[in-house]
Amino acid sequence: MPRLDQILHMLQAAPEDTFLRYALAMEYRSLGDTNRAAEHFAQLIAVRPPHVPSFFMYGQMLAEQGETETARGILREGIEQARAQGDAHAAGEMSELLADLGRLGE
Repeated sequence: MPRLDQILHMLQAAPEDTFLRYALAMEYRSLGDTNRAAEHFAQLIAVRPPHVPSFFMYGQMLAEQGETETARGILREGIEQARAQGDAHAAGEMSELLADLGRLGE
C-alpha cells in the first residue's frame, strides 16, 4: 500500500491527529501536489495552538515556488508562534530561512 494511502487510512480512524495531518501534508509535498500540501499546512497553522513545524515547511515550500513574500509572512508568524510555545529551535530555523530569503533578494 503506498504511503499516501496508508496515511489516509490512518486518518479515517484519527481525523484530528496532528502528526498524521502533518505527514499527509509532507507526503503531498513530496509527490509534487503543492496545492494539497498547502491546504493541509494552512489547516495545521490555523488550529490553536498552531502546529509550529508546519510554518517552516509551508514557508520553505512557498519560497521554492517563488512565492517569497507569502513565505516571509508565514515564517514571521511561525517565529512568533514558536517563541510563544517556547520552541527556540524552531524559531531559530525559521529566522535563518527568513534571513536567507532576504539575502537572496527574492
